[in-house]
Amino acid sequence: MTTAKVNGVAKRPSGFQQALAAKIFHWVNIISVFAMMGSGLQIYNANPVFGGRAGLHFPSELLLGGWLGGARHWHFFFMWFFGLNLLWYGIYIFFTKRWKNRYVGSNDIKAIRESSNAKRRNYAFHRIVYTSMIPILLLALLTGLGMFKPVQFDWILGIFGSWEALRIMHFISVPIFLVLTTLHSLMALKVGEWKLVRSMFT
Repeated sequence: MTTAKVNGVAKRPSGFQQALAAKIFHWVNIISVFAMMGSGLQIYNANPVFGGRAGLHFPSELLLGGWLGGARHWHFFFMWFFGLNLLWYGIYIFFTKRWKNRYVGSNDIKAIRESSNAKRRNYAFHRIVYTSMIPILLLALLTGLGMFKPVQFDWILGIFGSWEALRIMHFISVPIFLVLTTLHSLMALKVGEWKLVRSMFT
């Protein structure tokens, strides 16, 4: 959301406005994540982490790739889009200082503890949820790189202790991300109703 100055005084616009870079990031992120989830579930069906091939299988409607090799190709293809998207957006928010009013800060923690303003508390909770998505996205990318190139990135395997632990953490990052995304969307609706949600995609 941007502000304008009228006679030298900052005035908040009646609607929500998002930077084009933020819109591009969200669109690419959504497409990449869902493509990786579909192809990842196809890979999982070929050799599930929990219970082997006789374990839980996901329906074909949720899958992408058709078979193990095809799913791997899709998965790694979108992994590069996902990783590069995170990288350039991280550089963007650093140099534009967008992180100052989009991510959680000490004032948000203080507002949750002390503020009686419900709207201010909602904004604080929203920033906390939004910020919490960053380490989960990085966890998914880190564990994915470790599985993609276990020899080149053997230090990633060393962090998690074993190949199986690496795979499990990679798999677990998906439902955590979906829960946080749901909370992020609900809090966005609570803070700015549909106007805020629409502003990110239109």
